[in-house]
Amino acid sequence: MLFHVSRKSSVIPFLNTIITIQSLLFRSQTLALTTNTCTGTNTGIDTCSTILQMSSSASSSSNQPPNKVIDSHLHVWADENESTEYPYEANQTPPSNLINISSTQSLLQQLEKNNVDGTLIVQPINHKYDHTYVLNAIKSHPNKFKGMLLFDPSFQDSDLALRYLEDLVLKGFVGVRFNPYLWPENDENDKELKMSTGSGLDVYKRCGELNIPVGIMCFKGLNLHYRDIVNLLEKSKETTMILDHFGFTRLANDDAANDAAVNADDDNFQLLLSLQKYENVIIKISALFRIANDVDKYPFDKVKKERFDVLLNTFGKDRLMFGTDFPF
Repeated sequence: MLFHVSRKSSVIPFLNTIITIQSLLFRSQTLALTTNTCTGTNTGIDTCSTILQMSSSASSSSNQPPNKVIDSHLHVWADENESTEYPYEANQTPPSNLINISSTQSLLQQLEKNNVDGTLIVQPINHKYDHTYVLNAIKSHPNKFKGMLLFDPSFQDSDLALRYLEDLVLKGFVGVRFNPYLWPENDENDKELKMSTGSGLDVYKRCGELNIPVGIMCFKGLNLHYRDIVNLLEKSKETTMILDHFGFTRLANDDAANDAAVNADDDNFQLLLSLQKYENVIIKISALFRIANDVDKYPFDKVKKERFDVLLNTFGKDRLMFGTDFPF
């Protein structure tokens, strides 16, 4: 089976590389993705054509159902016309070049064009805690879409937070995203321990009981949230944790103003590697442009060598998940 991606993106152009995806969110077979060819310019934003050959990691059998091609990380939001019914969060209007290409209908067209069977839609910040748009997409196309909800840390009461979680799970969401930057500041508590205390910890533990993974977005650097992440892992070994976009471990910039900045980027990656000992940690191979740090461009050879290859050797193929981060 071939998975042909053609869009403006940072799709992984790693030649002759095998990635195994655990399809936690669709409960389908484990798949192996082999990148064969990629054409495009070195700008990293022009249209890239990547052919991913799909093969089952299990023994072949005519009695087995066909493998599914799953994109484990992307976003949809209302286009300009739909935004009258599904308004954007204040100050979160999508970029002008993306606002009209990430609607549900736009995504469906891309799925059909590229022979993709299903996707995990991660709730976008553009609609923040209003899950109506993504929920309607899931309800309209339950065999195509699953959703990862955005946890609202303003629920300080654990009972309310758990009801919020369980209500959205019953409606069709199969994962939870923790965005640590949405947690309110509290001077009375350790500022490095936000997600792993109070209602956040209770929701994280409940996700383990429900067999629902929790994805964490460390946008400003893994080091800022490392203690919080370890605390979660230690307190609930049953919950699967997914670290988005290589854990946001950027490449070291050799042209940085000082050695401390270079060392900080390298140290961040070492922190990510140290999480290998926790068997319930999975890394998303996605959003290459976010970690390239202006030192690597398409086809991201440096990202492959200094990040992907090391993660593959350290975590193994069963603990890496591929996502396109559409429409970015």
